[in-house]
Amino acid sequence: MAGISQRKRIWGWLFFDWASQPYHTLLVTFIFGPFFASIAAEYFMNAGLSEQAADARAQSLWSLCLTVTGLVIGLGAPLMGALADTTGRRLPWIVGFSTLYVLGAAGLWWTQPDGSNMWWALFSFGIGFIGAEYALIFINSQLPSLGSGDKVGALSGSGFAFGYAGGLLALIVMLLLFVEQPSGKTLIGLDPALGFDPANKEGTRFVGPFTAVWYAVFMIPYFLWVRDLGPKAQGKGVGDAMRLLTRSIKGLRQRLSLSAYLGSSMMYRDALNGLYGFGGTYAALVLNWNIVSIGVFGIVGAISAALFSWIGGQADKVFGPKPVIIVAIWALIAVCVTVVGMDRQQIFGMALAEGSKLPDIMFFGCGVLIGGFGGTLQAASRSLMVRHTDPRAPTESFGLYGLSGRATAFIAPALIGTVTTLSGSARIGVSPVIVLFLIGLVLLRWVKAEGDREKWGVISD
Repeated sequence: MAGISQRKRIWGWLFFDWASQPYHTLLVTFIFGPFFASIAAEYFMNAGLSEQAADARAQSLWSLCLTVTGLVIGLGAPLMGALADTTGRRLPWIVGFSTLYVLGAAGLWWTQPDGSNMWWALFSFGIGFIGAEYALIFINSQLPSLGSGDKVGALSGSGFAFGYAGGLLALIVMLLLFVEQPSGKTLIGLDPALGFDPANKEGTRFVGPFTAVWYAVFMIPYFLWVRDLGPKAQGKGVGDAMRLLTRSIKGLRQRLSLSAYLGSSMMYRDALNGLYGFGGTYAALVLNWNIVSIGVFGIVGAISAALFSWIGGQADKVFGPKPVIIVAIWALIAVCVTVVGMDRQQIFGMALAEGSKLPDIMFFGCGVLIGGFGGTLQAASRSLMVRHTDPRAPTESFGLYGLSGRATAFIAPALIGTVTTLSGSARIGVSPVIVLFLIGLVLLRWVKAEGDREKWGVISD
């Protein structure tokens, strides 16, 4: 670490958020997810299904992908975190999972617009998504070494704000230069760049390689300036890692605040991921927006996410993370109720004139709140986890945090898919996230606002 200042280390750490966010912004929510839903729905309609049945089938297939990847991430996260802590090394894991990120994202180029290789697209997306989420566990575990006390909350908020700014810029570049409108032109009326064929949706499909290259380039500051800092190795091999993990899980019985927090965050972060994973598909299937319109919606959401994450970080510094989390959850519940209560024909049972733009306006407003309070919720959650983290095993602790965020990641997609199928409505299918948010709120009652840092001899500020 000689010659690398703390300032550079912090900036290097922040650049991970800038580099990795496009996987969520471009692939999960605003471009590839809706693109996949559209081509899958068209494929099923060509196979003889009605539009409503095809929409439900497409949403169910997307939910299956998110369910399976969520299970893989949730089951493996705590073990790998413990393994990294026993060996005392994190950077090799970040390199390995970064490779999965790049390969998975790049593979989306081969997604066929006629839906003939949907399983390849889902497999490639899943590989990259697993890489992104696993890498994030190790990145999060480095946060305690970058600051302490109230500085951690502000730094976490700044990281998410910087990441959302990166996702926003990447989304703007894709919309202006590559993604085709129904006319075959980009948002500013140009042919897709690099000679891409709009008839084969090459500009839209380029979102995969673009995301891969973006990550590879902007991770350079991270790998130049960040080194492993933290506790020394506590053992070696899988056996020691399993013993460390088992001890940590058993120790949850004596840590009510941490146990309640992991359970709470498991519910509300699953709900938030459900919003992110299905927000774009909702716009495509319920409101019939095209990919460019969804992308503009994403720009609005990303701007608000960056702004609110920074503001939330400052609020965290003043009030602590728990009140910030509570406010964010209530705001997101209100958004979900609004989304479930409207479609093209009505809003909360009140009929709309044919061609009314009110649903579009309201959903854009919902996008501002989803992006803003979603970013705030993630940043404050990471800050509150630091207050519950054992400094002797930060990666393993954040592995449990990753487990709480992913062990039940199949629940939101599975519930959305099930309710969509039973109700025959992609709109009603989103409703389970409201219940998950409410359960998270209830469990927060047993979470100490200051965490349990005193257990490790760390004095609260």
